[in-house]
Amino acid sequence: MTPFSDQHRELLFDYSLGLTSESETAEAERLLAESQEAEGLYEALRSVLSPLDALEVEPCPDELAERTVLRLKATSHAVSPSNRPKELFPPDQVAATIRIPFWRNWGDIAAVAAVLVLFVGVGLPTLGFARQKYWQARCQANQAAVHEGLANYAAEHEGRLPGLAVDAGSPWWKVGYQGPEDYSNTRQGWRFVREGYVSPDKFLCPARRVEGKVSFDRLKVEDYSDFPHREFIGFSIRINCPQSREVGLTPRKVLMADLNPIAERLPTDYSAEFRLRIDEELLKANSRNHRGRGQNVLFSDGSVQFFRTRLVNSPSDDIYTLAEMSDGCEVRGYERPCSEKDAFVAP
Repeated sequence: MTPFSDQHRELLFDYSLGLTSESETAEAERLLAESQEAEGLYEALRSVLSPLDALEVEPCPDELAERTVLRLKATSHAVSPSNRPKELFPPDQVAATIRIPFWRNWGDIAAVAAVLVLFVGVGLPTLGFARQKYWQARCQANQAAVHEGLANYAAEHEGRLPGLAVDAGSPWWKVGYQGPEDYSNTRQGWRFVREGYVSPDKFLCPARRVEGKVSFDRLKVEDYSDFPHREFIGFSIRINCPQSREVGLTPRKVLMADLNPIAERLPTDYSAEFRLRIDEELLKANSRNHRGRGQNVLFSDGSVQFFRTRLVNSPSDDIYTLAEMSDGCEVRGYERPCSEKDAFVAP
């Protein structure tokens, strides 16, 4: 077995808080089964965190939790040791010294801060907010990695991104279709994978729970012309206006977002005819990637932002529907925006 490392300690810390993905959970359990040092550290972590199990969990508004964490970050260096509250846990209850690296991203800091709050005697009602911020940050990191691949491609091709010749009547809902026709707009995303600009796992949202396990271990990307299956892509990619002449990364344009709720209702049979009646639920639903709390959106300038609603560029621009889609209308799966101002990410 490889030596016990700082990465292993961080993995066990995340595992103790319930912040690990399915694959990370399996890795943590394997580590605990093989390493006595890992088992000892995990027991120490659980001993420190065990008072959390006795707390009565109450809903905590996201805005209140976020302000609390920000205030703690801002004041943590200003409080002198003599003015700090009495320690919540006596020294004899702490079995090991736990060093937490503060170079981690905002999502990790939020999770760490939630635990440190308990150490200084200030309790947050729930760790749900910390988990939410953690998964948002992991998702944002993947979307940013996709943009990095796009930018590298553009830099090597005179600022241009690859065009995809799609007929006006082509069905964009056929994600994973491996035939010769260029149907779904996800083929353009897969091209970056095939040519080595983006790792395939970066097109997944780590926050989304899927049935079974999506594995890239033995995947030969050159054998596919699109993502192998819908489970292999957790984001929706922008469908461009057919009349658009934009060929590069134009400033502040929506490129990709967490999975469109319409994608949850797509048929699995590619030979079937797709007809979907838009209802009020579909018009209001956020992406299921983050349990309906909102969605991360990737822009062409490389920024990624979490929105609590589907309205991004303006109060009237819903990224999950076209301007003409309304309650009761029927979607056939080949619709396209009439203007570049109407951002539409699908499927």
